[in-house]
Amino acid sequence: MPFFRASGILLHPTSFPSRFGIGDLGTGAYRFIDFLQESQQQCWQVLPLGPTGYGNSPYMSYSAMAGNPLLISPEKLQQEGLLEEEDFAHLPEFPTERVDFQLVVDAKTSLLKKAFAKFKTNAKHEQQQAFTDFCHSKADWLDDYALFMALKDAQQSASWHTWEPEIAKRQPGAIAAVQQKLAEEIFYHKFTQYEFFRQWSQLKAYANECRIQIIGDIPIYVAHDSADVWANPDIFCLDEETGEAELMAGVPPDYFSATGQLWGNPVYDWEKLQKQDFKWWVQRFEAMLDYVDIIRIDHFRGFEAFWGVPKGEETAVNGKWIKAPGEELFKTIKQKLGKLPVLAEDLGTITPDVEALRDKFEFPGMKVLQFAFGSDSSNPYLPFNYTRNAVVYTGTHDNDTTVGWFNQASDWEKRNLLLYLGCISPDGVHWDLIRLALSSIANLAIVPLQDILGLDSQARMNFPSKAEGNWEWRYQEHALMPELSNKLKTLTTLYGRAPLPQ
Repeated sequence: MPFFRASGILLHPTSFPSRFGIGDLGTGAYRFIDFLQESQQQCWQVLPLGPTGYGNSPYMSYSAMAGNPLLISPEKLQQEGLLEEEDFAHLPEFPTERVDFQLVVDAKTSLLKKAFAKFKTNAKHEQQQAFTDFCHSKADWLDDYALFMALKDAQQSASWHTWEPEIAKRQPGAIAAVQQKLAEEIFYHKFTQYEFFRQWSQLKAYANECRIQIIGDIPIYVAHDSADVWANPDIFCLDEETGEAELMAGVPPDYFSATGQLWGNPVYDWEKLQKQDFKWWVQRFEAMLDYVDIIRIDHFRGFEAFWGVPKGEETAVNGKWIKAPGEELFKTIKQKLGKLPVLAEDLGTITPDVEALRDKFEFPGMKVLQFAFGSDSSNPYLPFNYTRNAVVYTGTHDNDTTVGWFNQASDWEKRNLLLYLGCISPDGVHWDLIRLALSSIANLAIVPLQDILGLDSQARMNFPSKAEGNWEWRYQEHALMPELSNKLKTLTTLYGRAPLPQ
């Protein structure tokens, strides 16, 4: 659906400042929303919010519907009476500019377990009732997720397909036995989800009161080692004996990679999904719309046709394109949930069929200014080639920061950018691209916070070709200065993206 003219900031909650080594849903989050409001922004875009595993990527989560317990604010738990100030007395010295994930996991898990113990013994009647209501309302995915995580804890984090066959294949007798054996651990994982969604709901309500909408992110694929695949093996292309992915997701060789990209996620059995009236996907969208206002679909082109790579391949070279029933899927979701507030990530090599699918449902596509200056005037990322129903970014979480990009850009790109702008302004290239984004005709303009802060490559969020060291960047508590807010507000108002008076 086409969106109103507006702008916003891309920032994952892990990047907030906090005393617990990672951004969370406490004070830093509320201060950021205040900054958005003061700057006249109307959108906040986040990355997927699920619990992460090895590599800490929000795009490889243990669940497509659960929240990340590391985002729970211990200070909010303290306000609820579940933690005391003395519980924070022996916190380690966390780095302030990066997330040390292992240090954070150890410290926050300890705090969450203390809060859980107090909840079990001291929870008031209204807290117990709220927890019961939550578990009932989320049972469709929460029961499987909590059991899955309890089993992973018991199995020293081993992937589900290596568990005892009767548990890996969810034989009813074996499942009933482990549910009884791991009842306490299951309760704990349900408690962390209750607290995550309680805190997130409060934060979202505050954002909406400030007239800010939250843009969430749905990765098209889910991790193989996830509650989703373990609980729903029939809708994925798996080897029936081993549980491994029979057909893996990726993208074919291109200009950037001679061997393509092999992601390893199992692809969907779309025929089975269609026979089930896409029940799992409807449930996924419904769950997502419970806690965000707008959804960005990652790798949208995979809904028209996807690249499937057979099991055993070590690169994506020997895959093939396989058609997907994207039109039928989105028709079904629209029938069940109404008109969808969806943005389509349509970057890369996009065919006319993918564009037709996107346009049939009026999903705005993405334009990235860092891609605009490497060719001629036909480049689709140049602002004069945009349509109104689009979302323009200076860069995304997968790009370098604008300052970092410009520092490493080819002489050709720098020359083209200088010709386009006339000159680089005294404020720096990052503000030049912010101005280009805000002044374009695209209905929505999104800027990563790193670009507003004018940071270089050290602040990059993700290097797609690098396995470790991603997702760690955090900003400092003093960074959101009033002069930045005023500057962004001036440009936002100038280019007609400020909220209308109430």
